[in-house]
Amino acid sequence: MLSGKRIILGVSGGIAAYKTVELARLLKKNGADVQVILTEDAAHFVSSKSLSVVTGRPVLSSFWDEKEQWNNHVKLGLWADLLLLAPATANTLAKMCHGLCDNLLLATYLSNRSQTVVCPAMDLDMWEHPSVQSNITTLAQRHTLIGPESGELASGLVGKGRMTNPEDIVQQLDGILGTGLSLDGKTVMLTAGPTVEAIDPVRYITNHSSGKMGFALATELGNKGAKVHLVAGPTHLTLDHPNVEIHHVQSAQDMFEACKAVWDQCDAGIFAAAVADYTPKVVADQKIKKKESSMTMEFTKTVDILKHFGHAKDKQLVVGFALETENEEANAQAKLKNKQCDFLVLNSTRNEGTTFGSDHNKVIIFDAKGKVFESEKESKRTIAQRIIETVFTQE
Repeated sequence: MLSGKRIILGVSGGIAAYKTVELARLLKKNGADVQVILTEDAAHFVSSKSLSVVTGRPVLSSFWDEKEQWNNHVKLGLWADLLLLAPATANTLAKMCHGLCDNLLLATYLSNRSQTVVCPAMDLDMWEHPSVQSNITTLAQRHTLIGPESGELASGLVGKGRMTNPEDIVQQLDGILGTGLSLDGKTVMLTAGPTVEAIDPVRYITNHSSGKMGFALATELGNKGAKVHLVAGPTHLTLDHPNVEIHHVQSAQDMFEACKAVWDQCDAGIFAAAVADYTPKVVADQKIKKKESSMTMEFTKTVDILKHFGHAKDKQLVVGFALETENEEANAQAKLKNKQCDFLVLNSTRNEGTTFGSDHNKVIIFDAKGKVFESEKESKRTIAQRIIETVFTQE
């Protein structure tokens, strides 16, 4: 999808700027025409000569070049198919948020008519500062954000703030540009995260689901114009998107009731949540005291949410998820048939680096005819884009 695309790579002044030589190389390798714009501070972290050699274009950094030629920011904004800001520092993010314009990159940003993708990068305490988070919330409503990631930072701290790796950025851009699929006018119900089933007032049973896959799907659905009802079990994740309404639930029964309340409004249901299969038959009113060396508890089946809506669908598209530990493909295809899904997305615990809580995944998508799509190990954001493109272009 990057082949033939004209991309402006805007680089601001942070240590992560050194990664942009590789980023530019990968964009070119995938067929993009790349024009780099450096801020004055960025030139201290990365060589304009290196970027020029990689892209085959002179690097721009000011309104006037050495020959007193004006670098026309309006023309640049009209030229681009996509503006990629990587890294985007706290300073640049603040200026973007408030419409400030004191360099060529920001003038081009304000003149840009194409899609803007932002890759924030800064140190941990800067990233967590309320001012930065406020700006991020605002920009997330206007543009697509990639990262930042968690890891070791230049300061020696460990935490969130690293610019996403160039390979992952390119993969996500491929999905973002995609087929140009628009979901304007569509309403999608999406379940995400675990459920918790109470044992007594202080204890419950649950599973390891983080909700990251479901929240990535909600973000990408919203970015493509869909109105999303995100029915989310307990998770530390947050999402502030103008197209996404979150319905917070606890138990499997709570999730079922929340889904029922919006189902008739929806054009599709994507069931990514890890719903408990069983719940305690009796929930104790008071904390259960430790008395015996062992304890027996009776459980009863929870409502099968996917099966219910698969059988109850009218006009709705139904997409189920399955996590398997053995006989993965056979079990997934049986689940698709038994629960009357239109598509079934298979995850496997056998895929290294894609287990619970990971930022990456590897999936196979099935429909009634068999395997439709198989991904590589990619970021969950990219996987979400792949799933959406697959199921909504084949419905």
